[in-house]
Amino acid sequence: MRAVRHRGHGGPEILEQVVLPDPEPGPGEVLVAVRAAAVNRLDLLQRRGPGLLPGFTLPHVPGMDVAGDVLAVGGGVRERRVGDRVLVNPAVHCGSCAACGRGDEAWCGALRVVGGNRPGGYAESIVVPAGRTHAIPAHVPHVAAAGLPTAYGMAWQGLVVRGGLRAGETLMVHGAGSGVSIAAVQLARALGARVVVTSGSRAKLDRMADLGADVLIDHRASDLVAGARAATGGAGVDLVLDHVGPALFQASLHALRPRGRLVFCGDTTGTEAGFDLPHAFHSGLTLLGAGSIGDADFAAMVEFCLDRELTPVQDGAFPLADAAAAHRRLESGAAFGKVTLLPGGAR
Repeated sequence: MRAVRHRGHGGPEILEQVVLPDPEPGPGEVLVAVRAAAVNRLDLLQRRGPGLLPGFTLPHVPGMDVAGDVLAVGGGVRERRVGDRVLVNPAVHCGSCAACGRGDEAWCGALRVVGGNRPGGYAESIVVPAGRTHAIPAHVPHVAAAGLPTAYGMAWQGLVVRGGLRAGETLMVHGAGSGVSIAAVQLARALGARVVVTSGSRAKLDRMADLGADVLIDHRASDLVAGARAATGGAGVDLVLDHVGPALFQASLHALRPRGRLVFCGDTTGTEAGFDLPHAFHSGLTLLGAGSIGDADFAAMVEFCLDRELTPVQDGAFPLADAAAAHRRLESGAAFGKVTLLPGGAR
């Protein structure tokens, strides 16, 4: 099969197309023909180096977000048949440790991630446990399905599982145009919340308005906190979803109402954030980290998105051989929505 991998660390040019042996499913596994594989920030970070996930090895085939068709099933598989259209939950856990037993699969000591520390979807086919696949309806394109796992999983974890967003509340989300921000706007609107979106790009803000954002704040041209207060009659927003990190961390806290919640889940602007402690505790603010999404929550996210026909916005699709160009597009900062590879031709 054709695949794209990197044998070292560096720029997009180190991505190479190679021919690898066709994988075969073992007991409990399925072989999936990859029709679409979304490109994620982890792909870029691990290509640049060093590898971030425990167990990462070189050479490495990236690609966490996979959708495709089942080509073959291994022994003992009952839930899948050849021809099934599926998307893949990239988190592969042992299922038998204490963490897995209590439903905390994200803390499984044997956790492996498709495209993170095991072979991923930058390939014509991939083997995954049958239990990590979710059926997708015939009317949902593979490209749309591949946009769900990471971006919508992170947004669901932040808004629903950790943040407890409710109908009638006001959400603020940063980083207009990113997959997570787009997912957050769509999910929040479907949950009945108002949405304030911030960005330093007026063009991206305008596109977020088309997706249902209620209030737009250009934080480079105006005061973010003042904008949040104006949008809420002076009260402040109920919840902030911050996946950018320290650049807007303090402003996010000041944009919250008393007893508001800040959910943080990213570090694109750095790994250390400082903030005004007295303001935080006098205002009764809650700071919540949102890590990996568990099995049950992932399944609930997929069901919610499919039932409400939430569709990831696509920035562009590239053939497998143009993986380097796909990486450059995401790294440029100009992308609006998901950048996707088409290893086997999307249907």
